[in-house]
This record gives sequence, structure tokens and C-alpha cells, in this order.
Amino acid sequence: MYILGVPRYANTAPLYHFLEEGDGLAFRYGVPTELNRWLLEGSVDLSLVSSYFYLQNADQLRPLPDFSVADLGPVYSVNLFHRKPWSELKRIALTTESATSVRLLQYLLEADGLEAHYTPEQGGLELLERYDGVLLIGDRAITTYFGLLSIIPESVHQVPTQVEGIRITDLSMRWFEQTRLPFVFAVWATRKNAPPPPEIVRRLRAARSLGLGNLAAVAGTEAQRLNVPERLMQHYLWNFRYHLEAPDRLGLQAFAQAVELPYPDDYWDV
Repeated sequence: MYILGVPRYANTAPLYHFLEEGDGLAFRYGVPTELNRWLLEGSVDLSLVSSYFYLQNADQLRPLPDFSVADLGPVYSVNLFHRKPWSELKRIALTTESATSVRLLQYLLEADGLEAHYTPEQGGLELLERYDGVLLIGDRAITTYFGLLSIIPESVHQVPTQVEGIRITDLSMRWFEQTRLPFVFAVWATRKNAPPPPEIVRRLRAARSLGLGNLAAVAGTEAQRLNVPERLMQHYLWNFRYHLEAPDRLGLQAFAQAVELPYPDDYWDV
């Protein structure tokens, strides 16, 4: 049985919503930090992994050539929630689910000459009683953000960055303002000694085509799961880039340089 590592996040649903288990394929769900570990230890065969984790372990991992979870500009689900201004942040609670978003936050603060103390914590906005900021990602970030909104804006240009004294800094948007490049949050990767079976890759590509071609159906399922409006979920999902195209690879290369890791530019030919 070939084991696929999958994060159960709305933003990855278009990749596997129409992918069926069976015929030699099974899913194993986990948060990104778990999937990273499982892939390296060999308990999953092919997995979405954090881009930072991939860059750290590029001597052992190799990505598929045309899959990513990336975006250009705001991502809406990798957010620092804070009351103090960005320039006054000293104590920050971090999600324990993702390595990439944590390293991105650290880089962005360091780039502005800021030094903060970071503490891994599980929780939500209640952490703002003890910290200057709290970093949330994925479904938790989306539902937290939605919980702050009194109405769903008609235009993306009306999405607020401050609600009831809570500032929302979208880390991907801040990355874009600095680099004018996409930010790649995750890639599909295998271990270098375990090439991906072409038939599995074909099924992944077919599932992605169906997912993007039927985004309303995917958004409807995910909106119901998270109890948020379908219109909000549709906008959220159509914002992503799932094909690791040339601009995304440039973004991944820029992130590698920013965090002082090598960028191998080495992908499976499949």
C-alpha cells in the first residue's frame, strides 16, 4: 500500500477532494509538523511537507515538479494577531502545527531589525492576554479571522487588517511587499531513495484538475466543515497557486536565501 501524507486543511482540499483511496493508495492525515516527521522516518511515502522543512532536508527529500501550496499576496490563513504595533512586538505565541510559517514570521521581524521571544503554545486569541501576538495558521486562522468580521466584505480591497483593536498581519502579504514574489508554503515530496510511482502522480494530477475545475463543490464541503460562509471559502481557495510554476520556484529560492539554506532546484522528472 502506498501511503500519502495529507494535512486536513481547507487550502489543500482542492488537491485531494476528488482523490480516492484504494487501488494501492491510502491516506494518513496529520498537521504539517507530523507529516514532515512521518515522511523523513518513512511511515508515509509521499506527503505535502512544509517548504522550510523541505529546504532543511533537501539532501534527503525531492519534490514533485508541479505541485505546490503557494500564493501571491495575502493568503488569509497565516496570520499574526496582535494588539501592539508590529514594531513593538516582544512576546509571541507560536502555532505548533507549522515550521514554515514560524520561520517566515521570524525572518520578517528580523528583517525589520526586531527581536522577539517566541513560545510554542496551543490556543487562540485568548493568548493575547499573555502575549503581544499569536501566530495562527490554516483552518484555525480562517475561523478566527471570520469570527472577528461582522460582515463579509464585497471586495478584497475592503478586507480589514484591524478589528476591535486586534491587528491582523498576513505574513504572505508582508512577504510579497518585500519581494514581489509568491510564497510557497508546501510541496509534495518523497524521500530521495523512493521515487514517486508515475501512476500515483497521474492520479494526483487528475484529482487536482477535478478539484480546481469544481472549486465550488470543494468550497461548499470545506465551508460546511468549518462553519463559515461558502462565499468566503470560495474566495479563500481561488487565491492559491497549486502548480509550482516559475514565479513560485523563484519565491521558494528567495525564501531559501532569506533563511540561509541551499536551494537545490532539484525536482523529480515525472
